Amino acid sequence: MAEFFDRETARKFLKELSPSEQYYFLNKVNEAVYKDGYAPDEDLFYYCYFLTLKERLRTITSYRTEGYLRYIYAEGLKGVEDSIKFYKERIDSKRSLSDRTIPKRLK
Repeated sequence: MAEFFDRETARKFLKELSPSEQYYFLNKVNEAVYKDGYAPDEDLFYYCYFLTLKERLRTITSYRTEGYLRYIYAEGLKGVEDSIKFYKERIDSKRSLSDRTIPKRLK
C-alpha cells in the first residue's frame, strides 16, 4: 500500500487519529483502493477520514445523554455525513473519468 500513497498526505490524516482510529482509517483506504477500485488520492483520504470520524462519534456517544448533547451529536453527525457524501461523489466521478471498474467480488 505504501508505494501508492504520498506519505506526507497520509501522515497529515494519521496524526490526528488514535491508534485504533488509524487502523480503521487504513483499513478503509485499503478496502477502497484494492476492493472497490478507487484511485489513492487526497479526496479518497478525506472520504476515509470522515468515515473514521463517523465511527468515532458512534463509539463515544451514548444515546441516553441529555437533550443538548443529543442535539450536538446529531448536528455533528449530519456535518460528517454531508462530508462523506461530498467526497464519495468526488471519488466516484474521478473513477468514472478514469474508466476504472469495480472488480467482481468473490462469492
